[in-house]
Amino acid sequence: MSAASYTGARWGSVWLWLAFALVMLAMPRIFDSGLSITMLSQMGIAIIACLSYNMLLGQGGMLSFGHAVYTGLGAFVAIHALNAWCAASPAMPVSLVPLVGGAAGMGFAVLFGYVTTRKSGTTFAMITLGLAELVFAMSLMVPEFFGGEGGVSGNRVVGAPVLGITYGPAVQVYYLIAVYTLVCVVLMYAFTQTPLGRLLNAVRDNPERVEFIGYNPQRIRYTAFIIAGFFAGISGGLGALNFEIVNAEVVGAARSGAYLLFTFLGGATFFFGPILGAVLMVLAFVMLSELTKAWLLYLGAVFMLMVMYAPGGLASLIMLNLRVARHGKLRALLPAYGLLALSGAMCALGFSALVEMVYHRQLDAAMGPALRFLGMALDTSSVAHWSGLLVYMATGVLCFEWSRRGFALQWNAVHQSMEDERLRAAVTP
Repeated sequence: MSAASYTGARWGSVWLWLAFALVMLAMPRIFDSGLSITMLSQMGIAIIACLSYNMLLGQGGMLSFGHAVYTGLGAFVAIHALNAWCAASPAMPVSLVPLVGGAAGMGFAVLFGYVTTRKSGTTFAMITLGLAELVFAMSLMVPEFFGGEGGVSGNRVVGAPVLGITYGPAVQVYYLIAVYTLVCVVLMYAFTQTPLGRLLNAVRDNPERVEFIGYNPQRIRYTAFIIAGFFAGISGGLGALNFEIVNAEVVGAARSGAYLLFTFLGGATFFFGPILGAVLMVLAFVMLSELTKAWLLYLGAVFMLMVMYAPGGLASLIMLNLRVARHGKLRALLPAYGLLALSGAMCALGFSALVEMVYHRQLDAAMGPALRFLGMALDTSSVAHWSGLLVYMATGVLCFEWSRRGFALQWNAVHQSMEDERLRAAVTP
């Protein structure tokens, strides 16, 4: 790379980080409702958690089923620290509470990581699952620390205001979360560029070769595990401040599964993939769950489709299409994309209508057989409605499969032409 191109890439990174900071700064001005600010705060917390999880999964190849242990225990320690500081005089700054959560997450990662990182692959995954279940069981057995079923509550409005900031209004908490999110994202990205980050990638790809050149793969995994635990604890501490209550759910298997699911959906092989996954996680948990009782079923269906057709996640789809666009060949794929979108929408509409009818029949039968879905009047007692939707969905599936095969042929042709151009450029003097 020439000096000019290196300087340009460097300035490009600076402008990208500035744009990221400006977006976080402007979001509460654009979406200023109470629900929007709450969702934005949760997105910042989830971004830190998913990126810290991706240190293990995407960068280190460590499939963990217990990452919520470190976010959750960090949240519990943070809420206890907040309550202790409330009783202290003078009270410590509330803005330092997430760092206490980070220190707690790191401490528990030092303790548990020494056991879990001694093995890799499936054994590592099973050990993390066992530890997660152990911690969740302890959350109900040690009410003095975990607060029992009611959890532990706190009050973030403590001490004298600093520059008028009391952390009472939700928007002030959002900006605190935004600052932590920006700093943590920058630090986690910087970690990927360090020799340790590169060695972690090497351990993921070929641990035997790493050991052959003189490094200990277990020590590298252990160090990365500790760093991931630190950032996970910060995420938990921010969650404790945002909600002012922490209960056993934060260390449960469902929370760990959510980190895994949405990190994968966003794209574990790219740094910005977990950021996309974190945004999707909040949208699914807050908005989709309010729209339909079948939101978990839809989430599972989306996950299956991503595994089948886009295992690299949303980030890989974006990067592949950007590469095609840089070669000026995206326009040729637009008609095929249009057919895919239309047939996919047809499948989704038929499938979701059938699901809503099933859920209405099973859960809301007392309200009668009629329901409205996306402006359509459906009747769960009508054979014609059931058969019509089945035929409609089957037609959509056939159309989608036909358009998918045509798109696959065009996609392969485009990539073959791009490869031919690269080879011609390589041999041209």
